[in-house]
Parts: sequence; C-alpha cells; structure tokens
Amino acid sequence: MRIEIDGAGLITAVKPNAPSDGAEIAAGPVVPTLPNLHSHAFQRAMAGLAEVSGAGNDSFWTWREEMYRTVGEITPEDAQAIATRLYVDLLKSGFGAIAEFHYLHHDKSGALYADRAETSKRILAAAEASGIGMTLLPVFYAHANFGGIAPHEGQRRFIHDVDGFERLMGELGPACGQAGATLGYAFHSLRAATPEEMNTLLASLPNSGPLHIHIAEQQKEVDDSIAWSGKRPMQWLFDHMPVDERWCLIHATHANPTEVERMAASGAVAGLCPATEANLGDGIFEAVAYRGRQGRLGIGTDSHISTSVAEELRTLEYSQRLRDERRNRLADGPHRSVGRDIYDAALAGGAQALGQPIGAIAPGKLASLVVLDGDDAFIDTAKNDAILDRWLFALGDRAVRDVMVAGQWRIREGRHDQDETINAAFKTAIRKLARH
Repeated sequence: MRIEIDGAGLITAVKPNAPSDGAEIAAGPVVPTLPNLHSHAFQRAMAGLAEVSGAGNDSFWTWREEMYRTVGEITPEDAQAIATRLYVDLLKSGFGAIAEFHYLHHDKSGALYADRAETSKRILAAAEASGIGMTLLPVFYAHANFGGIAPHEGQRRFIHDVDGFERLMGELGPACGQAGATLGYAFHSLRAATPEEMNTLLASLPNSGPLHIHIAEQQKEVDDSIAWSGKRPMQWLFDHMPVDERWCLIHATHANPTEVERMAASGAVAGLCPATEANLGDGIFEAVAYRGRQGRLGIGTDSHISTSVAEELRTLEYSQRLRDERRNRLADGPHRSVGRDIYDAALAGGAQALGQPIGAIAPGKLASLVVLDGDDAFIDTAKNDAILDRWLFALGDRAVRDVMVAGQWRIREGRHDQDETINAAFKTAIRKLARH
C-alpha cells in the first residue's frame, strides 16, 4: 500500500499493490494516530500524588483539593514545560492530536497577565515544540456551582466574565492561525456557567469550531442540578441548548437511558476518559447502550494519570465487561474485532470533536500515522484486525515505533529528537513544584 503525501502534510493518494520506488518502507503495520479529545495538561504535574487516603470516603471532590494546591504554584513557564513533555509522551503512545481544555488563564492572585492570552500561547508553544496537532479550547469558567454561586479561592486562576472571555477569544484567533492550531471553546460545566452567560457567548462567538463541556461526571453534580433546576444536567442541557455535531459532552458518566438516547440522536460526541474516570471513581458510562444507538464517542486522557492509547481503550472495554459480567462488549456485531471497532469509533469521534481532517488513511486527510513495531513477534505474526487486538489488549505502548503528524516524523524508534531538552525543562518544573 503506497501512501502519497504532499508538502502540506495531506494524503493525496492511497494506492494498493503499488511499487515502492522512491518511497520509505514502514517498519511495521501503519494505522492512523488516535485523536485525544480531552486534556488538562497542567494536571500531569500531580499524577500519582492523590493516591493517599483521606479521613473519609475519597472522591472526585477530595481529589480536586489536591489539584487546587498544584495549580496554585504553576507559572506560565512551568505550564509550557509540563505540557511539552506530556504531549511527547502522548505521541509516543500513538496519539497524534489533542484538544486542550484550557482553563489555567490567570496568575496566582487571579489577575490578568500583561498578555491576557499568555498561558494559552504557552500551550500553543508546547504543541509546536512536541509536534502534536492542537485544538485549543479556552474554557469559560465563572462560578463555583449551579445558580451562579461565587467562585472560591482555589478557582481564582480560572475565572472570566463574559466580556473578558470574548476579548481572550478575539486574541486567540490570530495566534491559533499562526500556530496552525484549530480554535474552539468550552463551557467548563453547568456548575461554572449560568444559562445567561452561555447564551450570550453562543450568540457572540463564531458559530463554528468545536464546543465542549463537562457534563454529569459525578452523582453529586446530578443531585445539585436537580436541586437547582428540577432537572438532571443532561436533561437540562438538551432542553435548553442547541446540542448538535459541534458539541462534545465530556464524561456523561451518569446518563440515564433517555439521556443516552438523546445524546446519540443529537450527533454530539461522548468524550470518554476511562483511566481518569476510573482513577476518580466517577462511575461507568453506558457505552454498550450508547453504541447500540450508533452514538459517537472519542477518547481523552483528561488528568493524564495515564498517557496511553492502549490503556484508555482497554479500560473502556474492561469497564463494560466488569459491569455486565460478559466479554467483548463493544464489538459492533458477531465475529467482530473489539480492538478494530473501538479504535475506529474513537478515530471518527475524536476527529469530529477536534474539528480536524484526521482519523483515517485517506486522500484529503492529514498524514498522521502510527507505525507499529514489525519486529515484535506478536505484531509480526498477527494479521488484519488482530494487529489492533494485539496492540491494545496485549502489548500497549511498547508496540508503537514511529509516529508521523501532518507528514512530519515526530517519533522515531520510540524517541523524540528533542527528548533531552524537553525532559530537562520538565524536571526543573516538577522539582520546583515538589518544594511547595
């Protein structure tokens, strides 16, 4: 199979049974890189530090206090170093593009930087240094809970009013254009934005580009939503917002059968983050029922407790098995490969959620490709869809050899060409944070 790529990194032709004259021969099977639809890059700095039990029943809400402590100390330079190393690690596992759900906007006091887009530009710089594809999602975050409750001290670095957020978006259009990044935006959650604020921004910002929101991640959020509006968060969202293919609903863990049906019918993407959801004890998304209604889904690494394509997809499938006490839950029918079906679903949903021409080896798509290690005995002896099953369920990251993004090799034989420099900056940032 010959894949022809132009100078802009787009695939121009895919030719079976073609001669190899003048072409580079891949060192193993080639598949599309997976889009990563949900990231809080700065949270990678605290990975593994919230695994000590507290005085009571630990949950997302107790984990969040550790996150606030970490975020309170991160400088823009730290954020860039952490994000750059994270993005390289994600590339090495087979991700090729990321949607950065970015809400670390302001300094430690909550004040604007001299450049209000300072931290967003640091994310763009991290993407450029690593070579990962970027969809930047500045996050509107204004309140602590439903009903416009005032934010508390731990949230001060995240907070915008509508006017300030519109100004930020205006500055990021040119910055993303220059960096070759896609620009969308996000509402943090129904807890953090009032209906009036959401409607104002929907009317004032461009009606294009991805639009993401956290929704129904924890049972407490569902209970608080009912107390506020008489409706569950997913129910309220579909009753009051124009949810369509542009939207990505992050987590959607606590969706009842009616909400699963509405979400699938809307064309929105369910943004699942299985390793983080498992780490936080959020619950299990009803992926079997959702896929049974042709619902669209994609995968994110969220808090980056894991940075692995294989671990995320395996955790998604295994969560359904544990709940249902059955095997092979997300295959699309009898005699189907689970690995192939969940990889294909995450490719399509991720590409939609990122708003980028990725997720397939086809003309008109970006040449973002993973080369699996053809020297590995498991890969060498596997055929067709069994290659994906071996990678995702047996081998994990060590199967990934080379990674191309938009026609440029970023990972070669498991290494990035700037590994030493990137690792040194990351170590400096982590050492500084560890002293606090």
